[in-house]
Amino acid sequence: MRRGFKTQAERLASDIRQRHDCRDDQPAPLDAVASEFGAEIVPADRLINRARLEELQRLQADAFSGATFRRPGGRRVIVYNPLHTEGRSRSNQAHELAHIILDHKVRTLERVGPLSFLTCDVEQEEEADWLGGCLLLPRPLLVKAAYRGMGPAEIAETYKTSEPMARFRLNASGVLVQVGRAKAARVRRA
Repeated sequence: MRRGFKTQAERLASDIRQRHDCRDDQPAPLDAVASEFGAEIVPADRLINRARLEELQRLQADAFSGATFRRPGGRRVIVYNPLHTEGRSRSNQAHELAHIILDHKVRTLERVGPLSFLTCDVEQEEEADWLGGCLLLPRPLLVKAAYRGMGPAEIAETYKTSEPMARFRLNASGVLVQVGRAKAARVRRA
């Protein structure tokens, strides 16, 4: 990830959440944020028969989580897998939305046998993971939750995200270290 990106993403996510009157103790309004950036979020079973998604899931679990398409006329559509849990679906949606917010460009045409698909580069995927996480679980929210003793499962349930996302944000943001040190300092002073 480019230098300074994590701090920039935290600020950007905070600004976006504030524009949507989203307090730190509220789940991010992903549909409203998508609309702000000229996109909409739809479940894949609105576009294709749900039975086809279920068949894909049986053939290769988690082969499809989410994707972003551009309609004729330029409007973007984030399509997510409705077979996933709500928390996982929101994490996938936030990741795809982060690509749009960051104006990532599709870079590579990949071929697997007769199939072709477009991908983003590794750095862009990492940036989308980070910004998506910041939108769902901003650092101030995580700090408050950690001080209250909430773990990844409780954070995920409360803020409508996946447990792996909550665990990732708690660890990667440094919140657990910060809160642990603050609690240890209080114990030493007492």
